[in-house]
Amino acid sequence: MQGLTKRQEQTLDYIRLSIEQRGYPPTLREIGEYMGIRSTNGVNDHLRALERKGYLRREDMKSRALRLVDEMRQEAPQAASSPPEDGTIDVQVLGRVAAGLPLLAEENIVDTVRIDRMLVRGGQEIFGLRVSGDSMIEAGIFSGDYIFVRKQSAADRGDIVVALIGDEATVKYYYPERDYVRFQPANAQMAPILVRAMDFKSTMLLGKVVGVYRRL
Repeated sequence: MQGLTKRQEQTLDYIRLSIEQRGYPPTLREIGEYMGIRSTNGVNDHLRALERKGYLRREDMKSRALRLVDEMRQEAPQAASSPPEDGTIDVQVLGRVAAGLPLLAEENIVDTVRIDRMLVRGGQEIFGLRVSGDSMIEAGIFSGDYIFVRKQSAADRGDIVVALIGDEATVKYYYPERDYVRFQPANAQMAPILVRAMDFKSTMLLGKVVGVYRRL
């Protein structure tokens, strides 16, 4: 166990406090807000240091899967068991989608949420995104909502998809036409995005929207 910097001690203390008070660790965003760190990469730097120095363990880079090493040592020695089959799945929530990076690259992920498996289909092929803007309000998808997306590079006409157009991910209805692909908003005040058929690539389609979550 190596010595910690003051900031690393503050991070570890906040994680310990969250587990004691709530029964589960904080998200990357919550740690960032507490520490005054705007970038999730900055939070990850502190978590990596805590792991490297032997104070913390993380499973698959999930923010909700932080474990304090001192608590792990207090547990009775036994074979590690898999999470119970309780009908839920873990969904990684992306803060952004960056061109040139794998969709689920570590720097894109801001949180991991556990949801009922019955709400979505696709298992590990599901990811989450937070909606920004009003382009799909007539489809019942509002700014601030979380959408669940099944990763796929093809879609049926009229599906609601997430597409990467240029450097920006957008949520729209998908309408392939003869000479172009039309990404249609569900907002009468907005115009569709048209991509020429010759310029369209299947890699632009990131997935089909299969669920929406809204905090009331």
